[in-house]
Amino acid sequence: MVENVIWPAYLDSTRTRAEGRRVPLELAVEEPTVEEIAKAVQQIGYDATVERDKAYSREHWVPRGRVVVRGTEDSTKNDLVQAVAAYVVALRE
Repeated sequence: MVENVIWPAYLDSTRTRAEGRRVPLELAVEEPTVEEIAKAVQQIGYDATVERDKAYSREHWVPRGRVVVRGTEDSTKNDLVQAVAAYVVALRE
C-alpha cells in the first residue's frame, strides 16, 4: 500500500518554494492545519491519519504535525498535494 505524507508547509502561503511550499500561491493558504488537510484528503476519497507530534525537517523545532495518506496508487504525490490544496482553499472560503 502506497503512503504519502503531506506536511502543512507544502500548502503554506507564507513560505517560499525553497522553504517547502509545493503549490502555487493561488492554491496556498496561510498556516494550514493538519485538520484542514485531513478533511480535504477525506473529501477527495483517501484515508487520512493525522500525526500531531511530528515536525517538518525544515522547521524541526515546531511540531505542526503531518497527514499520512494511504491508498494513493492511482495518483502522483504532486497531483495529490494540488488536489488537497484546492479543497483547503475551498474550505476557507
